[in-house]
Parts: sequence; C-alpha cells; structure tokens
Amino acid sequence: MAKKKNPDDGKSKPEDPKQANQKPLGERIEDLKAQVREFPQTSGVYIMKNDKDTVIYVGKAKNLRHRVRSYFSQGKDVSVKTTYLVAKIQHIDYILTDTEVEAFLLEASLIKKYKPRYNVRLKDDRNYPYIKCSVKHDFPKFSMCRKVKHDGSLYFGPYTSGFAVRETIDFVNKTYKIRDCKNSDFTSRKRPCMTYEIHRCKAPCVDYISKKEYSDDLSHALEFLRGEDQKVTKLLEDNMNEASDNERYEAAARYRDALYSVKKIWERQNVVDANGKLDQDAFVFVGDHRGTLVESIHARSGRVIGSRYTFLPRLDKDSPDEEIKEWFTSFLSQYYMENVIPDQILVTVDLGGDILKLLRQVFLELQGRQADVVHVPSGEKNELIHLAYKNAEAHFKTQVTKQEGRLNGLLEIKERFGLSETPIRIECFDISNLQGEESVASQVVFEDGLPKKSDYRRYKIKTVEGPNDFASMKEVLSRRLAHREYADPDLIVVDGGKGQLKMAIEVLKDLKRPDIPLVGLAKARTKGKFEDQAIEQTEERFFLPGRSNYLTFRTHSEAFQILVSLRDEAHRFAITYHRKLRDKRTIESDLDSISGLGTKRKSILLKNFKSLDEIRKASVEEIADLKTFNLALAERIKSVLSEDVSENSSED
Repeated sequence: MAKKKNPDDGKSKPEDPKQANQKPLGERIEDLKAQVREFPQTSGVYIMKNDKDTVIYVGKAKNLRHRVRSYFSQGKDVSVKTTYLVAKIQHIDYILTDTEVEAFLLEASLIKKYKPRYNVRLKDDRNYPYIKCSVKHDFPKFSMCRKVKHDGSLYFGPYTSGFAVRETIDFVNKTYKIRDCKNSDFTSRKRPCMTYEIHRCKAPCVDYISKKEYSDDLSHALEFLRGEDQKVTKLLEDNMNEASDNERYEAAARYRDALYSVKKIWERQNVVDANGKLDQDAFVFVGDHRGTLVESIHARSGRVIGSRYTFLPRLDKDSPDEEIKEWFTSFLSQYYMENVIPDQILVTVDLGGDILKLLRQVFLELQGRQADVVHVPSGEKNELIHLAYKNAEAHFKTQVTKQEGRLNGLLEIKERFGLSETPIRIECFDISNLQGEESVASQVVFEDGLPKKSDYRRYKIKTVEGPNDFASMKEVLSRRLAHREYADPDLIVVDGGKGQLKMAIEVLKDLKRPDIPLVGLAKARTKGKFEDQAIEQTEERFFLPGRSNYLTFRTHSEAFQILVSLRDEAHRFAITYHRKLRDKRTIESDLDSISGLGTKRKSILLKNFKSLDEIRKASVEEIADLKTFNLALAERIKSVLSEDVSENSSED
C-alpha cells in the first residue's frame, strides 16, 4: 500500500520556493542533502520538483535514501544530465510502498500523470487500437477501444491503425453474423433492424437466434481473431461445399467470398512462425546524439499484426549519462500499463536476472499473467527482432529528418524575430464570439515545433460583456499567466495584425510581464475578385513590437509552417469550443419546448443521437424504440424539429 510522505512533515515549514531559489546553488544542494538524510531506507518513489513546484523527475527505489543520495555524489562519474537535473531541484517528496513491485507500478502511473521533463515517457496522444469482445454479455459484440481494462473482456491487438481494426470488425461481423448494435439499442429493440434484413445479423435482440447458436458463431469469429487459420478456412470450405450440395447457391457464394477475404487479410500479414502458438512482442531501439527510437513489433500466433514506434528526442542511447536498464525498464512498465501483456516479450538488452524477475512480478500484478521476458543477444537469428530493427532504422531516419527540419524552423523564427532564446514553447491565443454572445478563447501550445495537446486550454470569458477583444484578451492572458506551475512561453502569438498586437503588449505591461516576446500574425486575404478569380492575394504578415513594417516568411519554410499551423490550430480549437456551447444551448432550447420530454428522456435522446441533425434523420420508429419513449412522443419530437427547420429555411 503506497503511503505519501513529505520529508518536511513534523518540522518547520519549508521556505518560500522563490526565496529558496535565491540561495546559491551550493547552499541549496546542502539543504537537499540534509533533507535526504531523513529519508527512510525502504522501497518507494521519489518526486523531484523545481522552484515552480512542477514535477521534473520521478524515480523508483528499493532503498529511497541510498538511491536519492546518489544524485548528490561528488564523484567524477556523475553524469552531465544528473548535474543539470540537480541544479533544477528545489524540493523532493517521496511515497512509500510495501514492495519494489508497487514502486515500479507507481512510478509508471506518476510519470503518466505528471509528464516530468527529465523522464523517458510515452508521448503518444492516443493509445494503440484493440478489438474488444465483451464476453460477459449474453450476446457479445466486437468494438474498437484504445484502453485495456481489467473487466473480463477479451482484447485482440494491438493493431497498426484504427482503420485496420474497423476493417477487421466489419469483416468478422459480416462473415459470422455478429451483432454490431449498441447495448442500449439491443435491450430496447422491438423489431429486427436493417442489418438483419440484409443478412448480416441473426437478430438476437428479438430472440430470432438462441444463445447457444450465437455462442457457436462467436467462437468461430474468435478463432479467426486468434489466427487459427486452418480451423477457419476448413469451416468456411465445409460450409461452402454443404450449401452448394444443397443447391443454396447464394449462401455458397457468401462463404466463397468470405474465404477469399480471409486469405487476402492473412496475406497482408507477415508470417514469422507458421507453427507459432505464442503471442509475442519484440522491442528494439536505435539512435544517436539526435535521439533514440524504440520500435515494437506485435505477433499473434506467428503472424505480425502491428508495429509502433516512439521517438525520444532528448535521449542518446550511447551516452554514458544514460542508464539503459533504468530507462528501458521504465519504458516497458509504462507501455504495459495500458496494453495487453503477451505470452513472451523479446528484448535486445540484457536486463539481468533481478530485473527480469521483477518485471515478471510487475506484469503479474498488472494483468494477472506472468509474461516470459526473453533476452535475444545481438547477432542471434530471430525473424521478429530482425523485422523490428528494419522498421526502426527506417522510422529513425524519417524522424531525425523531421526533427532537424523543425529545429531549423525554430532557429529561423529566433533569428527573424530577434529572440534571445530558441522558442521551444510557443503559445497562441484566439478569441471567438458570435455577435458578442458566448465569448470564448483558446490557448494552443507547440513544443519543439509540435502540438502539445495536453497543455491546450479553453476559456469561457467571464468578466466581459459584449464583443470586447481587448478586455477578453486581458482576462485570458491574466488567467493563463497566473498559473506559475506552467512553464512560461518563449513566444506568444496572437491572431491578428497591429491592433491585436498593440492590445497584447498593453495587457502584458498591465500584468507586469513585458519580458515575454510577442508577435501578431495577420491572415492572408484577397484584395479583389473578377469573375470569381482573385486579383491580388496578400501574404501572411507577422508584426513585431516596436517595428512599423511587417515580416514575411517563405511559404514553404519550416518556420512559416510552424507559425501558421499554430495559428490555425488555435482558431480551430476556439471555433470548436464556441460551436459546442452554441449547439448545446440551441439543442436544449429546442427540446425544452416539447411536451412530455423531461430531463431524463432528453438525456436518453441525446445519448443515442448526439445532435439535432441526427434526431431529425432518425425515423419515428427508431425514436419510439428508445427506453421510456412511445410512438406519440416520437411523432411529437419529429413534428417540432421539422417545424424548426422550416422556419430557419424561410428566414434564409
């Protein structure tokens, strides 16, 4: 059981971080050493924070005091990375755990939560796609998901893309007549739907098929997903021949087409072991001073079903500063927090017996199965590892080319805008309103030239009435810069020209933050038209404080692409939020006028149809089939919404 402990508990209150940070580095390190001497000598996780109370590093330890004390060693072997990290540390907290396994799991969880700058971490905004089979339901169905839960369901994957998952589910449902409806539709259905009419489902929702018959069909579908090709092809061939012998030629043709589709799907998958029965994941990594790329290949029953890579731009695998065993095991534990653990995990690093034993215990704790972690030495022939390396080298070359391009773009921005530092973190703000109503703003963040969606923020303007962009911008920037726990932007971009830039300059002066660089970005516009052809197209213009003339960039330059993408993303994010608030208000007002449609029924309606357009497109019968609804209410809903459309059309 994890127990949180602040090293200063029971002692005098810690100094204010700003005051403490004013101490010379040597004094601050001595204070930290004294703090660490009070740490317990048990397993746990340590959390390092900077002067803004932001978590910058999370680590695990079998002995907290010994592990953390090693960061402050004065020996010659202390790495440059550790020296730099120690200079940033303001305070260290720790959380005690009962076992080292718990420390392993807690470290991965905290890295995911805090996203510390100096940890190796998975940065993917989206997880791997899986096929989920909800076997606890009397009539299970297949669906796509991106998070593996311990809910008793079966998970197949991970797959390369969502498209591959949807294509596979569609094929399985069509071939084995598995239902594809929502559970809410299934329980409320009173008559078969269109899927039954086109012979793609056997309508278990209205008891047209028994649970036993449906279970048999499902078991055949599961055989296909498990890669049991001989069973699947034999079954389809037998069914095709039987249907043909009984002169059921349409059914025979469907089995023939299914057999052809199965073979085509399996042809697209690399076979690394024709007789393989194990589920395997293989991990390799390549890199140099420009970064490290970790490639994973996933084989199920001898067939490769997917691969994925993670690029770590600040990690040099060959640097003496990096401990391969430490960062790689941290990577594995983070990965399997939300992915299915296979029978066997192949790695090219000799992690040692103690770590391998610990990893097996971690995996057992995570998902109740003890994966076999196998070291494949360099030079040993292994087709899965060979395939992983081949993919890793190609992906690494692509990634470093893109990274170098983005870095060149940031350096050009620095030079053209006269910045003192390379703008690693750029923030863009955009105000959106419709005739002064529902004023909102967006904050979009790019780091290293790429979107950092976890730092996106949206604001509902609270203190401004009517369309007042200056007051709105002042409110948004004030609220943003009040969060000192967030890193300061190296550059703020505002959407607009001289007027908007002047407004932002005044706001930063009022906030006593004139040190933050600003730029206004005015969108290109057409000055005239003739027979629908543009006469003159202006360029995207960049306005800087204290400069009368605007700057322009080559439209194909990386600098231009970064800045314009940032502005467009801020605009999209603001418009999306504004539309969401407006639509919510419109939907609620339209539905509120319908007699008999209370809060509960309104919630059911919107849960099933999401928007007014979907409700309008639905038939009276589909609405009437919803739980607690009836035919009279459904007709009333359709009538009111149809009148609404007619009124809007006449106004236009």
